[in-house]
This record gives sequence, structure tokens and C-alpha cells, in this order.
Amino acid sequence: MSKQEVVLTTTDEAEFVTLLGSVYEHSPWVAEQLWRLKLRHPASSYDDILKVQQAMRDIVDASTEEEKLILLRAHPDLAGKAALSGELTDASKSEQAGAGLDQCSEDELAHFLQLNDEYHSKFGFPFIMAVKGATKAQILAGFIERNPNDWQTEFDRAMREVHKIAEFRLAEF
Repeated sequence: MSKQEVVLTTTDEAEFVTLLGSVYEHSPWVAEQLWRLKLRHPASSYDDILKVQQAMRDIVDASTEEEKLILLRAHPDLAGKAALSGELTDASKSEQAGAGLDQCSEDELAHFLQLNDEYHSKFGFPFIMAVKGATKAQILAGFIERNPNDWQTEFDRAMREVHKIAEFRLAEF
């Protein structure tokens, strides 16, 4: 039995939600729903992190559009105001730092803030990109590439990016 399996099969609800509640940014409801599913399914449903990942993805995919919008809006802007004020979650801080977003020049930061504002004004949620392994240049290219999208295309893309972020976070569990 792996460490992951022991932890996920032997914890109580509060600990389970604490462990997995931040996989989807500021959305512990995903882990809470997973806990309820866990009660109805055998422990083998949680014997590896890939099964947990798929179960969490299924929960999010089955949620309403409004719940998905709330999930998207829970994400911080990249190199945005939350980063500047120190309000990022540890995971977001690490992910953004890994992409060099904590090392922006004044001009780069101003450009990111402008792009974030334009994107948010157009779509109603922040630009979301799984930045692990990405560079600042790739992130800027993502803004430029995705900004012309229509709302539904971008909503769908943002949801795919949210799932990628969750995958990265679970891989480190």
C-alpha cells in the first residue's frame, strides 16, 4: 500500500479535505465531494493518485457552469495584484516563481497587468495557464494567442488549464 493510498484511505473528512482541498485553487468543495464519493466506493478507488485525479476531474466536469465560473474566478492573475500583495497560495506562488513571474522587470510587470485587465474585462475571469515548465515569453504568447478567442472557446480552454494545474499539484502529493 502506497503512502498516498494510506493517507487517502485512512484520514477523516477534515484531514482529507485539508490534504486535497487546494488541488483546485480555493475550491475545497471538490475535495468535499470526493470525500462523499469515497464513502460510497471501496478503498481501491483511491489506491493511486491517477484515480484520485480522474475522480476530482469528473466532479469538476459535472459541476454547473456557474460553479465552474466560480472555480475559474478563484484563480489569481499571473504576475498580478495578488502576487504583488503576497496573497497567492503557496502552490500558486511556487508555480508562478518557477515560470519567473516573480522576477519581472517594471515594464514586464506593467505589460502583464495590462494583459490581465484586458483579458478579465473581455472574459469575466482571469487568464489561466498551467505555467509549470513555462517561461515568461511562453506565457505572454499565450495571452496574445488566446485573447482573440470567443467566450466559450476561452472558457473551455481555461477549464483544461485548471485541470492541468490540478494534475501538477496531485503529482507532487
